Order: sequence, then structure tokens, then C-alpha cells
Amino acid sequence: MTEATKRFFDSLPSRAPDVLGGLTDGTLQIDLGSDHQTEHWLVRMRPGSVQVSRERGPADAIWYSSAALFDRLITGEAQGVAAVLRNESTFSGNVVLFLAFRRFFPNPPGTRDPRETARRAAGRPV
Repeated sequence: MTEATKRFFDSLPSRAPDVLGGLTDGTLQIDLGSDHQTEHWLVRMRPGSVQVSRERGPADAIWYSSAALFDRLITGEAQGVAAVLRNESTFSGNVVLFLAFRRFFPNPPGTRDPRETARRAAGRPV
């Protein structure tokens, strides 16, 4: 496990109130593969809260990714849905949990909110 991965998972509980809302309720198991080893992370998501552990357990969804791809996801260099569609990672179970979890990933470097860009183009304050 990289230090960046550990920091990412450690940050989830404090970031959850800003990221998770609505009907997000379930457990996502994330399996990260590297050199014939698999690290397991269990992320229990509820509206506005997250609990993270290093267990395997009953989960509503399972997402498998290489550790290298996950490092690119947590830096914004890759996108989770695109990785699944390209078959670089796999997912099974409640897709809502995956879609909610991907909101924790940063936007790609240099990305701007299109509303902000439109306001600037119209000469309005941002």
C-alpha cells in the first residue's frame, strides 16, 4: 500500500459530510491488487458519514482495481467510471455505492467548473 492510498482512506470520514448525502447507504469492499497480493478496504457509507476498515466482510458491492490504477484515481489522473468501462477495474453489486464513492476522487488537474467558466466569459463575478 502506498502512503497516498493510506492518507486517502484516512481522510474519508472527515470528508464524508461534504461528499455524501442523499440515499447513500451501504458497504463497498475495495480490493487493490499488487504483486500477487490483494489489500482489502471495507467502506461503510451512510448519508454524511463513512467508516473505513481493513477487513473483508459482507458488502453490498465489491470493486477491484490494481493499486497502481487506484493511485492514479486518488490524484485525479484517471477516472473511475472510465476505468470500469475500459475493463481496467471491475465492479459488482450496488452501482450506486460505486457512483457515490467516486465523488471522493479529485477532478483531473486543470479542471474547472463549467459554470465558473461561463460566468467569467459573461463578465460576471465568480
